[in-house]
Amino acid sequence: MTKFILVVAMTAMVMLFASSAMAAMEKPVNAKQCYECHDVVKELHAGGKHKNVNCVNCHSGLKEHLADSSKRPMVDTSWEACGKCHKNQHDSFLKVNKHRPARDEKSQLTNRAPNPFWDKLMMGHGFTKEHALTRSHPFMLLDQIIVDRAAGGRFQPKNGWEYVNDKPGKIWDSIVDKEPSTGDQKVFMRQTATAVNPVCFQCKTQDHILDWPYLGDPTVGAPFSRKSKPVEMIQTKKIQHGLNCFTCHDPHSAKPRIVRDALIQALTRPEADTLWHKDPNRTNFKVYDMGMRGYTRKIAILEKYDTRLQCGQCHVEYNCNPGTDSKSGKPVTFDDPRTNHFPFKGALDLYEHYENQIKFYDFKHALTGGYLWKGQHPESESYYNSVHAKAGVGCDTCHTPKVKGKDGKMYTSHYAVTPKDNIKASCLTGKCYTGWNEKDAVYAIDSVKAYTKGKMRKAEFWLSSLIDKIVEGKKAGLDAAVIKQAQDQHLRAHILWEYWTAENSDGFHNPEMARESLTKSMDESQKGIKIINDALDAKAASAAAPAAAPAAK
Repeated sequence: MTKFILVVAMTAMVMLFASSAMAAMEKPVNAKQCYECHDVVKELHAGGKHKNVNCVNCHSGLKEHLADSSKRPMVDTSWEACGKCHKNQHDSFLKVNKHRPARDEKSQLTNRAPNPFWDKLMMGHGFTKEHALTRSHPFMLLDQIIVDRAAGGRFQPKNGWEYVNDKPGKIWDSIVDKEPSTGDQKVFMRQTATAVNPVCFQCKTQDHILDWPYLGDPTVGAPFSRKSKPVEMIQTKKIQHGLNCFTCHDPHSAKPRIVRDALIQALTRPEADTLWHKDPNRTNFKVYDMGMRGYTRKIAILEKYDTRLQCGQCHVEYNCNPGTDSKSGKPVTFDDPRTNHFPFKGALDLYEHYENQIKFYDFKHALTGGYLWKGQHPESESYYNSVHAKAGVGCDTCHTPKVKGKDGKMYTSHYAVTPKDNIKASCLTGKCYTGWNEKDAVYAIDSVKAYTKGKMRKAEFWLSSLIDKIVEGKKAGLDAAVIKQAQDQHLRAHILWEYWTAENSDGFHNPEMARESLTKSMDESQKGIKIINDALDAKAASAAAPAAAPAAK
């Protein structure tokens, strides 16, 4: 039996190497033949910087496809496809950020949303199972799949905790499915959840970009949609890489682009109500329909690099899950486009957006019974109108600055990390803070973050007090209308606080908005507490009032 397994494994390896070798030996094709059917590709490729890069660089099986269009070519979605030419960028992208541990819970006492308040304020949501701080970009898909709130604990590292030192690669090089006999979402380990869904993958990877229709609308012929079983999507092994290069860089033209469908929808919706729409200096773009497979797929080519949009494909608040309609109280399922939606608005505008514009709640709080919102990671929106953004500083200026390679040439580092890790290339360039040294810059960053964290702790205290008060009011039998009014205050206060637990800068991206939002959260919590206290006082006064004297005969 062992010998048989060895033979099978060796055969598989030979086939793999043969396949790779065949792809590498494919002869260049005449791109004009491809242009005959692919008009959009012609427009992008023929006039772009990649016009001399032949199609075989990223596609295999082209000879067969040209002979029979029903035989679709393979597309290389790996980092190496771009790394063959862009070595410095590729190597820096795969550099592992070790300034914080893997699976570092935000609810630890020293982190952004410490317990006991975190679990109490989010009670009923899967993020109470595990809510970890960010790690290096290449691991974003791997880390999502094995997190305790994702797939019930079924996907585990092959080599236990040794995986944290694995080099970035395909996720199936590092994980094993403990329950391969089923594709259903089930809980297999204690204190885990099954919150992963198909929309989550739109940020974590774009390996399946050709198999996903615009907005994930269930479409005949499309392999995946919002209604796909996420475990089955993982089991196909079609999604393997975190953050593909082509998410931000168009492979045909080499121009900056966005592919995240919900962002394209937000920027083109008729309400014209996003931060981008209100920006007089906004970066324009052109939307292309890339659908050649019987269903719509869209990309947007930017007129210039704009990291607020490119990074804003993932570092953004978005809805990616089912919930409840705020007006009808009916379930919102994956049939509904609201399950793949970007507001692209700041913290102060989200209550109105979710409550009245799209009418959506994320989850029900386990103690109060009221409906709440769950934020994602709105760094782009936070940064949009900040002091730094108005000064023309982009995400790349601080997080992926230009550095000198070993060859002496300047290039954009793709090692995305806190600016404190590379303070000279970020804060202390010739343009910024010329009177500071490295300690001064780090001190300023830490001071802003410390101040904001202080306000977060205060907001959490008042939210916790409001939760207790609503529970008290329900036990006292207060009128349902009073409870509903307090629950609405809870939602308002919760959004203004939880936004900053999801946002990964501790307020540094926009300290002014952070203070305004968090102090307003305290105000809203205190209003809710007063509503319950006033009702309790009125109920007590009514109970204590003497019975009316009988009327005189």
